[in-house]
Amino acid sequence: MIRRSRMIRRAAAGLAALLVAGAIATACSGGGDGGDPPPGRPGGTPGALRVLAGSELRDLEPLLDEFNEQTGIEVTMEYTGTLDGVDRIAARDPAVDAAWFASDRYLRLAPEGRNAVIDRMTTMMSPVVIGVRPELARRFGWVGNQSVTWADVAARVSSGELTYAMTNPSASNSGFSALVGVAAALAGTSDALTLDDIRPAELTAFFRGQVLTAGSSAWLTDAFATTGTQAGAQPGAQPGGRAGTQGGGQIGGMINYESELLTLNAGRLRSTPLTLVYPRDGIITADYPLQLLRGERRTEYERLAGWLRTPEIQRRITALTHRRPVTPGVRIDPAPWPVRDLPAELPFPATRAVADHLLSSYLDEYRRPSHAIFVLDVSPSMEGERLALLRTTLKGLAGTDDSLSGRFTRFRGRERVTLITFSGAVHDTLEFTVDDPEPGSAGLTAISAAADGLTLGSGTAIYTAMTSAYSYAETAVRREPDFLTSIVLMTDGENNQGVDADAFHSSYTALPGTARAVRTFTVVFGDARVEEMRDIAQWTSGEMFDARSSSLPEAFREIRGYQ
Repeated sequence: MIRRSRMIRRAAAGLAALLVAGAIATACSGGGDGGDPPPGRPGGTPGALRVLAGSELRDLEPLLDEFNEQTGIEVTMEYTGTLDGVDRIAARDPAVDAAWFASDRYLRLAPEGRNAVIDRMTTMMSPVVIGVRPELARRFGWVGNQSVTWADVAARVSSGELTYAMTNPSASNSGFSALVGVAAALAGTSDALTLDDIRPAELTAFFRGQVLTAGSSAWLTDAFATTGTQAGAQPGAQPGGRAGTQGGGQIGGMINYESELLTLNAGRLRSTPLTLVYPRDGIITADYPLQLLRGERRTEYERLAGWLRTPEIQRRITALTHRRPVTPGVRIDPAPWPVRDLPAELPFPATRAVADHLLSSYLDEYRRPSHAIFVLDVSPSMEGERLALLRTTLKGLAGTDDSLSGRFTRFRGRERVTLITFSGAVHDTLEFTVDDPEPGSAGLTAISAAADGLTLGSGTAIYTAMTSAYSYAETAVRREPDFLTSIVLMTDGENNQGVDADAFHSSYTALPGTARAVRTFTVVFGDARVEEMRDIAQWTSGEMFDARSSSLPEAFREIRGYQ
């Protein structure tokens, strides 16, 4: 289960207030008013619904609590990534009754996915569009301009005038929708996308402008609003720096769900809201289908699906999340939506093979290359199962994990991988380059061998290791400023040797902006101190992942979406 992020959703307080107002309208397909127990259970006993969901739906949890109060049906949400979800749905995981992600287009490309779904109901909509800094939008002539195309956006990226943030397509539907949409728009086809339609040179030029990535839309929004600068850029730098270079200034825009952009404009960017651009040649829209996976839970599923589509709940979802309603007769107000009628939908890939080719090519060819620096605890507490699991996890990233999510989170082409091991002192700093992302290649084989060769030391010097890692990162980003560089810290204990937290923080704040822009993603494992790991993530604008509530391989796979 994905961890509860400290950034998820800013609307909780407003949601609590709105929940007090109004009675729940009659469910569309539940049979009876919202307070009746669901039929079809022995003695009328209320049921339950276990839902596998995308993390962006956390903002609906208070509404689901109210649904439970009204119907007696408990909805339990388990959050996971899109590809992990596809794996579990296709495998007919008995632990879940329903699924609820932003889109099921990728799932439906293969028979095992389509056949696992018994029923589906669209619950709301949000197109993937681009929000642009107001000063740039005015300069480009995009304010109030409904004729802007994806080619126009690509031209501004190629000229170095526009950089942007976007989620990783292998981890988040908004990024995948953007990848598919841009590929279809630049291909100029109105038919389902084929391999022959894909234009690698144009896509490479476009994705060179991506200077911030993330594994979730909410985290991307928060990072964009918090720092507002591309990798290595000093806060306060002027926008419009050369795309693809560190230190190039403020990020010019963000490709994300319309709902995320509108929420950001209504909150932290209220004084300087982004200009939303809806490319005239088309968009990809998330329709948030609620899918039934287990027939014996049809009663609970239909009660929930019908309740979500009642006019009252649709209006409340729209007001709180800025997602568009799908129930006929429920309309959006002119503000804050810049447009009422959306452009046409762009064509989706014709087959799973085309979609997978796009994902692999994005990771291996189109986007900027990445440098992943792993800072790994090999203290005595890691002896036995913990060290074995760390080795297995690294080898999974080096190609042994053949699950769907594993295939797209393994180390990628052109990637630099550095392993820094520590116990009471820093031990080895091992450097690798992945020229070929296929399992068994020289680079991946070398990483697997290094994982097998991990040995234990004594003591735990977390902050000494982190000081060393940032010194290394400073040199790395100066040598290769075009790389998206990040640090992953994994420890199972607390600091008991070397420098303390204050010393590390002081050395970090003294670094040049290019090195301070390298984010650290911390992994809580074993007996690690949560407070220490959370502080390191917060200081470096990263995020903390808890491998105790999921597993070490799951935590590492999720982090890969942010690298």
